[in-house]
Amino acid sequence: MVLRHYTVPILLAVAGGVLLYVAKEELVSLYVLSVLMFMGVNVILATSLNLVNGYMGEFSCGHAGFMCVGAYVASILGVLLFSGHKAFGAAWLPAELAVWGFPLLILAGGAAAALAGLLVAIPSYKTRGDYLAIITLAANYIIISLIENLDIIGGSRGFMGMKKIVNGMEEAVALPWMPLWVLAFTVFCVWLLRRYLSSTFGKGVTAISQDEVAAEIMSIDTNKIKTITFMLSSGLAGIAGGLFAFIVGYVNPGSFNILKSTEVLVMVYLGGMGSLSGSILAAILFTVLLEALRPLQIIKWVVIPLLLIIIMQFRPEGLMGNRELGDLFPRLKRFYRFK
Repeated sequence: MVLRHYTVPILLAVAGGVLLYVAKEELVSLYVLSVLMFMGVNVILATSLNLVNGYMGEFSCGHAGFMCVGAYVASILGVLLFSGHKAFGAAWLPAELAVWGFPLLILAGGAAAALAGLLVAIPSYKTRGDYLAIITLAANYIIISLIENLDIIGGSRGFMGMKKIVNGMEEAVALPWMPLWVLAFTVFCVWLLRRYLSSTFGKGVTAISQDEVAAEIMSIDTNKIKTITFMLSSGLAGIAGGLFAFIVGYVNPGSFNILKSTEVLVMVYLGGMGSLSGSILAAILFTVLLEALRPLQIIKWVVIPLLLIIIMQFRPEGLMGNRELGDLFPRLKRFYRFK
């Protein structure tokens, strides 16, 4: 009976073991492995944006900007410490030590993105709807424009050097570290969001979504909850950005423009507002769809916004609506603990 509550952790451990085995033995190609890692990054992005757009009822459309902050901060710190750069000089530490410092790099990127989230959190006190969407979009452009004008980190040319860090981790301990880190951080982010939504703050988030004025009358500190929620959402986007940077080995401001934010919006609305399960399923489906549309090249950027329009017209509630898998299949609730 007790073991049923640990079904999910056991399955995740098995999934990690299988991933480790197939990656180490090269049973799947590097391309397939990359697609799986991008699925994890997209899961983090979709679930974190759903926290704001779905559960809190706000409208943010500049999520890629915070992803950009996390990507650059994690990359710069990693290169400064473990790789070395012509602008920063020699590395401070051997690349082999990156295996122990890598999670701190990703968390540092998330912390920096959370602080950048204040650009959106503070204006949200007095602004809602379309006006808040414009502010988030402006924040996205501010972040990108700022990085494009910093020549010390490559400006519009981009920044690289992260592959040396990944190689250093694999030389220190012969394991496929990036797939494992992506899986670990994806599980951590989803778990953190579930815990947050089930907490007192999470109930406040739902109250703001229903009626912000009524929530204030009920003595809910809406400004505090908005600040924490926006910072948490932005911080998780920063974690996704840090992972993305080390997967690709190169970051460019153009990778985090409005098109990237549109991708995340499509995943959120495809999965369903206020549904973590829906965001996870949509992120997986959307990643597969992106790879299927890759031969279309630039035309896919017409197809993706068109998909968002179709979703809004014919199924605005998305795949899951405001429900979780446990609501559709009640017996699943026996296998995990979440109140």
